[in-house]
Amino acid sequence: MAEASLPAPPREAPEVPPSPVFDRRRAWLITALIVTFMLINYADKAVLGLAAVPIMDELGISNSAYGLISSSFALLFSLAGLIVGFVSAKVSSRVLLFAMAALWAVAQLPVLFVASVPALIAGRMLLGAAEGPAASMSMHALYKWFPQDRRGLPSALQISGAALGTLIAAPVLTWLITEFGWRSAFLALAAASLAWSAVWWRTGHDGPYGEDPTQSADPPAGSTHGPSVGQRLPYRRLLLNGTVLGSIAGAFGASWAMALSHAWLPVYLRTQLGMAPGTAATFISAVSAFSLVLLLSVPPLLDLLHRHGISRRWSSGAPQGIAVTVAAVAMAAFPFTDGGTRLVLLALAFGGHAITFPLHYMTASAVVPPPQRGAVFGIVAATGTLPGLIAPYLTGHLLDSAPSPSAGYTQSFLLSAAVMAACGLIALVTIRPEYDARRLAPASTPEPPR
Repeated sequence: MAEASLPAPPREAPEVPPSPVFDRRRAWLITALIVTFMLINYADKAVLGLAAVPIMDELGISNSAYGLISSSFALLFSLAGLIVGFVSAKVSSRVLLFAMAALWAVAQLPVLFVASVPALIAGRMLLGAAEGPAASMSMHALYKWFPQDRRGLPSALQISGAALGTLIAAPVLTWLITEFGWRSAFLALAAASLAWSAVWWRTGHDGPYGEDPTQSADPPAGSTHGPSVGQRLPYRRLLLNGTVLGSIAGAFGASWAMALSHAWLPVYLRTQLGMAPGTAATFISAVSAFSLVLLLSVPPLLDLLHRHGISRRWSSGAPQGIAVTVAAVAMAAFPFTDGGTRLVLLALAFGGHAITFPLHYMTASAVVPPPQRGAVFGIVAATGTLPGLIAPYLTGHLLDSAPSPSAGYTQSFLLSAAVMAACGLIALVTIRPEYDARRLAPASTPEPPR
């Protein structure tokens, strides 16, 4: 008589790694430091435009030469963002952000010793190299402290550092420039960068989300599809899907307006609208306040809509495309208006695109595995911020070649509107995080027999 076969031993369930613990207090402390980091970052970018008129007068430089100085900031900006994005997989965010802030301080020093066009170009090139990775790497550092469904407000706050940077920097730096000369503004920013780097070195440790290869990627909420646990995908597949390309397009259009704002808006307000330095600084602060209101209200609201079932395409993708397109329409319209209408359209053209910056990171992260997120953020930032290399110099060239400064500015604003409108429409059509996450997911394997 044959022996009865013994039942097979039960199959052990695979061990599931514990979820990271959300440290609310530490996460919001890191958020505050990163907001301050971005505040200094954008004050650094704005200082040249705020000091443009006295610098041009003292050094006797043309519009084209000033545009070249402003564009030199972007010569190494995108390349540095790309390189540091890949380095971020091996170097902690604590070290990267500390090094960036320390270099910002060094970059402000050349003009304090030799006030010349070469010194300005050298300082702006070094500053651009050190600031190229700043937005993407600080967002990457921030995401390490927040789970996916809590990133809307922190992302908005990180980008709001840009608005705060201009909101606070415009009146403060203008006061320093007026009372103590334009060099004092560069010195103040160097001191601020050094102070921040010292504080960050003591407190800016990496968080628990996104670095452990056992953690899952950031799939769209409510979906089981997307890159699998610990998966790495070819960068070609990640970069050529519609969501990442659309995120790059949105960032490109918004960055075009931002580059134009930093380099030429203060000069335009003073030379074309006849504003005094203090009045121009107040208006620039008002535009930044408008951006800040949008940043603090719209992305958290969209995050809430997503948690209630609205897809990422409509809660993150479409809004950034619409924002850039609306800003483009305002950019095309304000040269042909005057009075209060012109000021409102100016604010919309140079502030209405602000929500694009946090949203394009959120849409890109929805289709990228966490171990590759820093590199992809660096690539998105590098390509999306190329307008900083083009727009300032192109505007200076148009001003010098046009029959009048007014005609040159009009040509520049209409060209900018066309670029922004094209980018906004591309973002609106191509960003589809849920669809692209499914396309990037590996083929499903059959479930083992029970």
